[in-house]
Amino acid sequence: MARFVDQFFTQITGPEQATTKLVFLHGVMGSAPNWRRVVKAFEDRFQVLVYDSRGHGRSVHADLRIAPEAYSPEGLAEDLRKILDDLGWQKVVLVGHSMGGRVAYTFAAAYPERVQAMVIEDIGPNMSSLDSSTVLRILENVPVPFSTKREAKNWFDQEFQTIFRDLKNAPALAAWLYTNITEDSRGRGVWRFDVDGIRAAVVAGNTIERWDTIRAVQCPTLLMRGERSEDLPRIVFEKMLTLNPKFEGIEIEGAGHWIHSEKSEAFNAAVAAFFAHHSIG
Repeated sequence: MARFVDQFFTQITGPEQATTKLVFLHGVMGSAPNWRRVVKAFEDRFQVLVYDSRGHGRSVHADLRIAPEAYSPEGLAEDLRKILDDLGWQKVVLVGHSMGGRVAYTFAAAYPERVQAMVIEDIGPNMSSLDSSTVLRILENVPVPFSTKREAKNWFDQEFQTIFRDLKNAPALAAWLYTNITEDSRGRGVWRFDVDGIRAAVVAGNTIERWDTIRAVQCPTLLMRGERSEDLPRIVFEKMLTLNPKFEGIEIEGAGHWIHSEKSEAFNAAVAAFFAHHSIG
């Protein structure tokens, strides 16, 4: 009988005998390699799992006509549960960025006995306006398919910078997005991820408020915010810390939404200090 986990691109590193299992969950349009620099800081003493979430990277896509909730935080949390069941990992530490953070706190609230501790990077339980969604704007403005990957590269290097010149991190974002371009059977440059799934994930993540989910978390949780972040407003950050006494917060100076990429040393140091304080690993 085929295992559920085999539908997903997964990477497990670190010593098999490590008692603490650490799982990293990437954000929307991301993939497992996004965590490369962070994983290296922890894989010497943790067994670490990274994987491409459903519809991302090299993992399975969902048919939204059959499973309309597959890309919701709740659906992606169930993917995590099934993956952990197949691996035999009964209790884990979760680190989630953006969409992955929503999946992490959704899983922790639903299965409190399975989460030892958690790090949520720059995401809250509040709804955001879909009209201002950078992800949806990208999906609407990037003219896939490109005739070739070379044409795609030129477009991201030039046109993207013009269209998205209002974004502070446009050059870095363009380079990262290009890593999501692959060749189809006709040699055209197309998105590697499931476009409909990405859109569904953004909509599902912003359709309802999830304050009750935050309140239900029972494990020690580090909530991390980038000082310049527009995705986790400071007022939401502070409300989360007030709402649940298990939460402790840190704001990383000079960082935006992608703290673990923009300020990787500060991110790793904050996570390591949190682990040490709670005797994790």
